[in-house]
Amino acid sequence: MSKVLVALIPEPLAPVEVREVAEPELEQDSALLDVELSEVCGTDVHLQQGRLAGVPYPLIPGHVSVGRLGKIRGRLSDVEGKPFAEGDRVTFLDVHRTCYACWYCLVAKSSTRCPARKVYGITYGLADGLSGGWAEKIYLKPGTRVLRLNGADAATFMAGGCALPTALHAVERAGVEIGDTVLVLGSGPVGLSSIIFALMRGALRVLCIGAPAGRLETARMVGASATLDIETHDEGQRARWVLEQTRGRGADVTIEATGAPVAVAQAMRYTRDAGRVSVVGQYTDHGEASFNPHLDLNRKHLDVRGCWGSDFSHFYRGAQLMADAVRSRPWSLMKLERYGLGRANDALADVASGRVVKALIDPGID
Repeated sequence: MSKVLVALIPEPLAPVEVREVAEPELEQDSALLDVELSEVCGTDVHLQQGRLAGVPYPLIPGHVSVGRLGKIRGRLSDVEGKPFAEGDRVTFLDVHRTCYACWYCLVAKSSTRCPARKVYGITYGLADGLSGGWAEKIYLKPGTRVLRLNGADAATFMAGGCALPTALHAVERAGVEIGDTVLVLGSGPVGLSSIIFALMRGALRVLCIGAPAGRLETARMVGASATLDIETHDEGQRARWVLEQTRGRGADVTIEATGAPVAVAQAMRYTRDAGRVSVVGQYTDHGEASFNPHLDLNRKHLDVRGCWGSDFSHFYRGAQLMADAVRSRPWSLMKLERYGLGRANDALADVASGRVVKALIDPGID
């Protein structure tokens, strides 16, 4: 039986290990994907640190990946019903088994809250098979939503990665309108994609507060009109800077994409009266934060919305945008760092420290 090299997290706080596992037998209407690139993101850092509940260790991380279909058993079709063929370059929706039959799917129209949903590289563990992208191959289980990457550069698509649909969802939830001044808190991948999408949606100006300096440089490169380094400016200085940039009112829209609980209250304070706040950075439980309900929320007449992940529509539209040479250009400007399976620990450390803008696992690198 063929063997597949994988990089896995054996347990919380343990270093990543490279192992050989058996190539699985394919079920009907399933496939094996030969991985070209897989993402390393903040969620993977949290997985290694044991910060997410209910994770089935040992686990192969990597929830957004691109590659070519190596083997198909049965029929594998796209959303338009067109069959895939072996050799096609594809990506796939990391969220699997959404039921589209429960109260959240059918009544609330919030499929991201479906209790049946599973996620490749996060809530599927090694016991579930080759279910993460830090591997030579991924087993695409029956029912996986596969998308073509016709016309989309694989590296540019992965520069967006999971941040691409997440940020699209966050900007949508924020209701960005033509002429808005948008403030993005956080200059990581979600923050950077939020800048791009806010401009696409019609924002006149996008401001960004984040760190380190290299990521802020990238923020300006992809369209931010002004940036501020959180490492060299305290909260009072940041608040004054926002007012200076917004004629004393505050941002029309603020998107929190930091992962720091205190940033949620700051997002409310930096937003103008009757403005809108989208909170997308709190995917992991980093603890509690306090705010004044009267001063920070009610008297300001704010509309504050949480944003949890993304659904197929965001992933599909993101992939379509990446096939457009003009629309995808901002992501092509992002610097990518590639790591082989044996350097996955280095990739995690570089992402955790912010030393890289985007880290990718490339199983073809020794």
